[in-house]
Amino acid sequence: MDRERLRAAQWIKLERILRAVSGGNGFYGTRLRAVGVPVPASLGDFAEKVPLSYKSELLEDRLAHPPFGSNLTEPLANYTRFCQTSGTSTGQPMAWLDTPQSWESMLQCWRRVYVAAGLVPGVDRLFFAFSFGPFLGFWTAFEAGATDYLVIPGGGLSSQGRLQAMANYGATVLCCTPTYALRLGEQIGAATGVERQQLSVRKVIVAGEAGGSVPAVREKIARLWGAEVFDHHGMTEVGPVTYELQGHPGTLAVIEEAYFAEIVDPKTGKEVAEGECGELILTTLDRTACPL
Repeated sequence: MDRERLRAAQWIKLERILRAVSGGNGFYGTRLRAVGVPVPASLGDFAEKVPLSYKSELLEDRLAHPPFGSNLTEPLANYTRFCQTSGTSTGQPMAWLDTPQSWESMLQCWRRVYVAAGLVPGVDRLFFAFSFGPFLGFWTAFEAGATDYLVIPGGGLSSQGRLQAMANYGATVLCCTPTYALRLGEQIGAATGVERQQLSVRKVIVAGEAGGSVPAVREKIARLWGAEVFDHHGMTEVGPVTYELQGHPGTLAVIEEAYFAEIVDPKTGKEVAEGECGELILTTLDRTACPL
């Protein structure tokens, strides 16, 4: 999709969200009225006039409107999914709710990650080496994968148990954090009784930490597993954000059908020129029920 058509499609989605939150979302309805722009007229108008949202403000809102805050566009009865941030940056986890529609929008983003990594529907078998806690992360990855691939949960297993399960069931794709990909890969061999030749892993998809885009880390993961490494990043507050294209290692592309992305100078707040470094600002376009 060319940039002009992309921007037009983004504006259609953003305008729909803005109209929804201006009437039914306590957190954003109040913010939009405060700046006197109930519904901006364009993407540029939105970027210029609507203030940024900060995690501290979201946390304050949840404290003022416990337990879920007022950033809910629909009646509470419509929400069916609960996730929670880690709390590492604020010291206090935040609950985040989704409706079936907003949840499905995030599954679509993860499906983009899988397609970009070159996974083959009906052929690849995905092993998820993590425990199913309250964070968003691999919950969406697991459910999105179940549409086209055999997905194998590895929660509650030891490292040896996970390696053995991967060997027994012919897992071809490993999904986990970069740190755990290293730790698990280092245990292949005599320590666990599972040798490399018993494993069929051809791709490793990592998320949750920066290591997947650090050359030395990804090279070691690739060497330990004899597999291609693909990075991805997301956040509980917004969902799956980026994917890595085959042939472009260490480069992450924003899923722009789902996010309006701006790269700005953190000192001025102005958009930087192409090729310059800046801070990534994201606006969700599909997660209407709990936008950011």
